[in-house]
Amino acid sequence: MLEVVSTLRLPAVRLVDLFEQIVLELAELREIETARALLRSTPAMQKLKRDAPDRYLRLEHLLQRNFFDPSEAYQNGNTKEKQRQKISEALQREVMVVPPSRLMALLNQALKWQEHIGGLPKGSQYDLFRGGVPQAMMEEEKFPTRNHKVIKFGDKSHCESAAFTPDGQFLVSGSSDGYIEVWDCDSGKLCKDLKYQADDELMMHDASVGCLAFSRDSSILASGCVDGSIKIWRIRTGSCVRRFEGAHTAPVTCLEFSRDGTQLLSGSNDTTARIHGLKGGRTLKEFRGHSSFISGATYSQDGDYVITCSHDGYVKVWDVKTTDCIKTFKPSSSQNDIPLNGLSLMPRQSERMLIGNRAPAVYLSTLAGVPVTTYSVPNDINVACFSVSPKANFVYAIGEDQVLYVFSAESGRVEHVVKIHKKDVIGVTHHPHRNVFVSWSQDGTLKIWRP
Repeated sequence: MLEVVSTLRLPAVRLVDLFEQIVLELAELREIETARALLRSTPAMQKLKRDAPDRYLRLEHLLQRNFFDPSEAYQNGNTKEKQRQKISEALQREVMVVPPSRLMALLNQALKWQEHIGGLPKGSQYDLFRGGVPQAMMEEEKFPTRNHKVIKFGDKSHCESAAFTPDGQFLVSGSSDGYIEVWDCDSGKLCKDLKYQADDELMMHDASVGCLAFSRDSSILASGCVDGSIKIWRIRTGSCVRRFEGAHTAPVTCLEFSRDGTQLLSGSNDTTARIHGLKGGRTLKEFRGHSSFISGATYSQDGDYVITCSHDGYVKVWDVKTTDCIKTFKPSSSQNDIPLNGLSLMPRQSERMLIGNRAPAVYLSTLAGVPVTTYSVPNDINVACFSVSPKANFVYAIGEDQVLYVFSAESGRVEHVVKIHKKDVIGVTHHPHRNVFVSWSQDGTLKIWRP
């Protein structure tokens, strides 16, 4: 691996940062001799010694210690995860093509085998350096106008939750009878190239699946159940890798992974939001202060805060480290405690969020609670659910009249109106980089919409 890294045509500064991180991680693993050999013999580290002797001597000092202190290794509030992310983002701009080699041939054969056994969809592409299916460029945003496909559930079942994988490859649904199914949003059919689905061995809970969330790399799925439990799944194999049986004492209403994928935020009808550690399988933190059901919970863009909304009519901002509530506000000037039915950070505008409530409007607000824009639904129709397009050009609100109202996010003007279901709509979500929009309802259908 080190030989391959050394042959990549990267700027010298990138190689220095990369090798410095490798030395630090070897030191943490107490592979001192290997770390010392890299430090003293590789060209990248010799360049560090010439250009930044203080950094080089600090590494030498760390390797002489009989213990590893992360605060000493990663200074100025930095962490291993933040440093990895910084290096990864830098390398992504540089590492796009590598020369043919035996290693690349072996990796290509391994991917073909994964495709053969159903681990990858037939004909799919895979980005070896980013560790996933390459994302397509986002289309020019257009709002949906026609029903492309309809997925019908059983007579006594309906979809309770749905989500796209962040890479956009799969649409996943959670149903009222506990089943979790993976769909192709182009065909509207179950993905039978996933072996466990082809064998009718579906992921499932003992009761209704109220919410779903994916890790950033699209490999791990979290599902929340009305019995208060949470399960963690590998989407490619359908295997359950972690259970939180007593995550909450009431239905789980919302889930979100932390940025590094090591923790999971959940909200519940038990009025609390909690953070769970995926490695240890324990609940780590609890945010308590709402007086009614939690209907939405999310991390701030930098991960330093948790934001929740509730049926008590309030939005609260919490400090992740201390779990202290540092801000409480209502999304509108109304004095009534109108139940809030969800919140969502605005794409590309991380300091702003959308908030929905059981009123004829969706509100755009800053994280400090300062109103920005109100998207008002005509005829005083209360909002049941809402979503936003990936480039934040359109806001979608579905009223209790089962009608979709499409707003221009910038002007607040209604651009399009269409009735989309026959019974109450439960939820809506948008594809991460295509003009595809899905809605699900108590009428037993999940509908896929396109322009």
